[in-house]
Amino acid sequence: MIEFYLDTQTGVSPYLQLVQQVRQALRLGMLKEGDQLPTVKDVVARLAINPNTVFKAYRELEHQGLAAAKPGVGTFITQTLTDESLAAHQPLRQGLVRWLAEARAAGLDTESIEALITDTLRTATHEETA
Repeated sequence: MIEFYLDTQTGVSPYLQLVQQVRQALRLGMLKEGDQLPTVKDVVARLAINPNTVFKAYRELEHQGLAAAKPGVGTFITQTLTDESLAAHQPLRQGLVRWLAEARAAGLDTESIEALITDTLRTATHEETA
């Protein structure tokens, strides 16, 4: 089961963070069709957020066709986003872990690492389409 977390530094609204975390878990194969999401009550207790925030995230997942609520039972995943090729790229993941260790050793914090990755990805994408 997925364990949600909130990052107050991102500027992304809490409900969107929950949606993004579910989408990422689906893409990585950590959640599959039929899996149950944590109950609203459990998420509220764990994250100390308003229940409406969790309801809004779950409604958005339903709107995207990724989840469905079963009244009195819970919310369940209805579709996967798994890219089978992601599982085959373990060597890339290992290289990324090594690169992250180098970035940390160079004194970069998480926010700086994310900024560097985002900027590099945008630049590379722009160059590919030019």
